[in-house]
Amino acid sequence: MSESPFQAEPNPRDEAPQFVLPLVVRLERAEPPARTDALETAARAVLVLLSDERSTGDGEWAGAVRDWQDARIRKVVRRARGAEWRRAGQLPGITVTGKAAEVRVFPPVPLDGWPKELAKLQVSGTELDDPQAPAEADPGLPVLWMSPEVQMSAGKAMAQAGHGAQLAWWGLSPQERAAWRAAGFALAVRTARPERWRELTASGLPVVRDAGFTEIAPGSCTVVADHPALRRP
Repeated sequence: MSESPFQAEPNPRDEAPQFVLPLVVRLERAEPPARTDALETAARAVLVLLSDERSTGDGEWAGAVRDWQDARIRKVVRRARGAEWRRAGQLPGITVTGKAAEVRVFPPVPLDGWPKELAKLQVSGTELDDPQAPAEADPGLPVLWMSPEVQMSAGKAMAQAGHGAQLAWWGLSPQERAAWRAAGFALAVRTARPERWRELTASGLPVVRDAGFTEIAPGSCTVVADHPALRRP
């Protein structure tokens, strides 16, 4: 299994200054997005930020991204509506849309240094549902498989999906990354059946082990990143 920077064991990353990647999901009362749509959009938002020219080389966000990746790869999802969403949209970041979901991702910030427009947004209690069960994922698509054994709020699950997408990204060659980006970072998020989950966690694919800061126990396996390019023969 791939090493995960989300695991709870002592790690040199803990000695580095800690940063967090903020994500904000638009959650209007009248028309909330479906849960799976929100998870997939959050995962794509992380990939869009990682691949953005501002996040690489000498880009304006590159230093913050490097500092963040040198520490724990924390992500926090908050929710906004109406004027809150419009104010969040004025900060440097990227808005990614799904079928109906909208997620804005921002360059990493110090753990205790959130912009005031984001710091006051609610982080807990983000609950979303799927009106109907998602269809089977296209076998040619990368799939972020969520654990059937761990219960998470929608916000927590969005962060975990983002973790899984990032582990998949790290495992790809430059050519494979470019192809995924050209495809608009097409992916699916699905919950694995119990028997399939056991196979996935033993497959050698990247596994997210949560650090246990919120909601779930430290070391919990939450996501397996199943990108076709990472599957072993």
